Amino acid sequence: MTTVVVAAVIVGPGGRVLAAQRAEPPALAGGWEFPGGKVDPGESELDALVRECREELGVEIVVGARVGGDWPLSEGYVLRVWLARVSAGVPEAKEHLALRWLAPGEYYDVAWLGADLPVMQAVENLLRQD
Repeated sequence: MTTVVVAAVIVGPGGRVLAAQRAEPPALAGGWEFPGGKVDPGESELDALVRECREELGVEIVVGARVGGDWPLSEGYVLRVWLARVSAGVPEAKEHLALRWLAPGEYYDVAWLGADLPVMQAVENLLRQD
């Protein structure tokens, strides 16, 4: 059985993208990712995305277009990603070491985790088209 992990690429004014620095597990700590998490049993993917952003960042989001298909993670896990924007609140690092808004030209100034790097590349191409 495949476990679905959802992530939000939160886009702010000027094409800025929110990156979150992992606090755990030790193997991933310090790496940068898009916020999100596992879908709970009986929960829709979009509900999980909204819940995770509320829990991890303290914000409400509006979910936009999906980014790509299933992005492979470790064995038995896939990542599904959506563009989003903050509709209420200011993101704060509740479960991460740090948050950082990355402007165009800064998208690769952080050490993205292996699964998130190709997502950032796809998002960069999408934002260029806008």
